[in-house]
Amino acid sequence: MITHNLIQSTPAWHAHRATHFNASDSPAMMGCSPHKTRSQLLHARHTGLTPEVDPTTQRRFDDGHRFEALARPLAEAIIGEDLYPVTGSSGKLSASFDGLTMDESTAFEHKTLNAELRALMVDDCLGSELPLQYRVQMEHQCMVSGSSRALFMASKWDGDKLVEVRHCWYTPDADLLAAIGAGWNQFEADLAAYVPPEAAAPAPTGRAPETLPALLITVKGEVTASNLAEFKETALTAIRSVNRELCTDQHFADAEKAVKWCDDIEKRVAGAKQHALSQTATIDQLFKAMDDISAEARQVRLDLSKLVAARKVSLKTELLTEAQTALREHVAALNTRLGRAYMPAFTADFAAAIHGKKNFDSMRAALNAALANAKIDANATADRIQANLTTLRELAGAHTFLFSDASTIVLKACDDLTALVKTRIAEHAATELAKEAATRERIRVEEQAKAEAAARATLAAEQTAIADLERAAQNLAAKKFADSAAAELAAAKPAQQNAPQIIQAIIQAAPAIEYIAVPAIQTIAPAPNVVSIVRPPAVAAIAPVTPPSMKLGDINAHLSPITLTADGLEALGFPVAAMVKGAKLYHASDLTRICGALHDLIDRVQAKQAA
Repeated sequence: MITHNLIQSTPAWHAHRATHFNASDSPAMMGCSPHKTRSQLLHARHTGLTPEVDPTTQRRFDDGHRFEALARPLAEAIIGEDLYPVTGSSGKLSASFDGLTMDESTAFEHKTLNAELRALMVDDCLGSELPLQYRVQMEHQCMVSGSSRALFMASKWDGDKLVEVRHCWYTPDADLLAAIGAGWNQFEADLAAYVPPEAAAPAPTGRAPETLPALLITVKGEVTASNLAEFKETALTAIRSVNRELCTDQHFADAEKAVKWCDDIEKRVAGAKQHALSQTATIDQLFKAMDDISAEARQVRLDLSKLVAARKVSLKTELLTEAQTALREHVAALNTRLGRAYMPAFTADFAAAIHGKKNFDSMRAALNAALANAKIDANATADRIQANLTTLRELAGAHTFLFSDASTIVLKACDDLTALVKTRIAEHAATELAKEAATRERIRVEEQAKAEAAARATLAAEQTAIADLERAAQNLAAKKFADSAAAELAAAKPAQQNAPQIIQAIIQAAPAIEYIAVPAIQTIAPAPNVVSIVRPPAVAAIAPVTPPSMKLGDINAHLSPITLTADGLEALGFPVAAMVKGAKLYHASDLTRICGALHDLIDRVQAKQAA
């Protein structure tokens, strides 16, 4: 706050006030002052003219300053610190303090005690319970000084003698603070666009159409003297000149006065008629003229009475419609500023604002204040929407598709909108991550299934190929063995009766042989003795393409009653291919080679023994 060395009511003080928005004017700006309307404040700030202060009002002002000075020591005793009166400003706002502590943390505001304050300021009263006009003024003061509290005191004095004093503490209200700031912004905009109305006319009192001469009729058997013709002409001209286009308070005042005037004409004509009747039995022409005047006056009176009532209603409706239209246009302008129709439907209780107002000037002032307050509320909403739109654009980024309800959520409080935007984006990110994880898992499962199916197909193909190779090798070995055996048997010419035993021996010697030329062997003539049996040769080694899966026990089961050990197999050239939980595993495709190796071993032993 900037302090100014100014004395209240001096020209310098008035000059300072003319360039700032002042705390004492805040109630009028907010439309809650009982002493000045918002329209009057606008006019005064635009023109720089202020009403002349009459002596009575000046005495009241002087007493207020004197009571304030007398009450300041009482306030210092309550606060516990010295107070000094000062004028301060902060930006375009200004305030004249009845008292302020040196650290500017506590303000003092004094008013003359009245019946309203006496009823409100009871024991343990709160500053928040004070009339709005006082709260607005102190809120403005705290806004300028940064004070955290204000002591509100109301006192009554008899000369310099204290009669009664009451006080309460007021603490700043954030909502009222925002409303006052927005109110001055709107007032500044209205002041820039202000066009003074035509000079206000004095309060209408109403005028009768025309003052008519006294109606004089003297009758004695016949009309002996009368100014009825002149009276009729003047009366009817005046009656027919009554204005029926009612727009201003002056028009209404004139119309109401005319209604009373017509009623008076009716009574005066009726009285004159009665006076004439008392002088003569009947005079048609006289009575007809009098009846014409009376009927015309009565008709105008009735019509005008209805017109006044109807026009009051219609003009009041026009004023309400003008205020509502102005508010709609203001909201439309705010939507234009925002770029879209984000503003909610704004209404104001204009009917309540003019309730109880007796004339149209006061109605217009009340409507102007209500309209200004409604514009302030609309501006605050538009500012909040603008801030929310900025927040939404900054936070949403590439996620604008999540906020199709933007026109609704931008009406939220700024903190609530920020939390909502962050929550939606986080939830969307979590959902997308879950979808991606599910997609990856599905692809993994599908790929695994494909791989397993391919592996199974490859394994089956490999096993089939190995089996085919093994069968081909075995058949080849069997054919060679059978041919060799048949040749040897043929050479030895065994006895026919021994052929079945020889064939059985060949089959037992080579149990895995699929192809044996049995018919050829069976045709060989039997010989008394078997000279030799040729074993099938060992099958050529085939590189294994499958993992080792045959245990040592499985090999011995195939060779039973022959039993081999791991060392024996290794000596034959077949080491252990793998170990699984202590079990020695060999390639199943090596079984035929093992048999061949055994055959070779037996042949070598046999040959060695024969030698």
